[in-house]
Amino acid sequence: MITVALAEDHQALIDGIRSYLRYEDDISIIGHANNGEELLKLVRMKRPKVVLCDIRMPKLDGIEATKIILKEFPHTKVVAFTMFDQDEAVKQMLMVGAKGYILKNSSLEVLLEAIRTVASGNTYYDKKIHQPSAEKNSSKSLLSSREWEILQLIAKGLTSHEIADELFIGKSTVDTHRKNMIRKLGLNGSGELLRYAVEKKYEF
Repeated sequence: MITVALAEDHQALIDGIRSYLRYEDDISIIGHANNGEELLKLVRMKRPKVVLCDIRMPKLDGIEATKIILKEFPHTKVVAFTMFDQDEAVKQMLMVGAKGYILKNSSLEVLLEAIRTVASGNTYYDKKIHQPSAEKNSSKSLLSSREWEILQLIAKGLTSHEIADELFIGKSTVDTHRKNMIRKLGLNGSGELLRYAVEKKYEF
């Protein structure tokens, strides 16, 4: 049996995961925690095989919690579980020993695959996640200077109409640039482009 502890503070997501996994004969959710300190107590008490660990948690973040868990229980498999594809977060979780990394907006089938993969001793990385080693350097080279300029304005929350007014170009031109950026960056739609732009804000 693959015993799983879940560190997550959104009850709807917890309920959804529990509901989905209860039909799996080889997996059991043994408890959940709303912050890093609660997670440590849960792991120490129940010794799960796999920990789904949110990175952004109150009291103790996922990176620090993972470090402590793996120091005390080196055979535990930790899967980072977060809303955002953040290069630095990926790197830090890998550095402290996480065996997987998945996004919360991925399907429950992906979550199931990740749990079984890391429990078997392998690593699992969500296919939606860009490779941290290459992506940061490649994004600027992939995008034209105009596309990079538009990306900055998307990160500020501007609509296509507002971007067009700001840059003195047509809205259709902005929409074309959006489509090209989505294609070049391997994203799925305008929602992912917005998320990507917000996450890259610090690079502008």
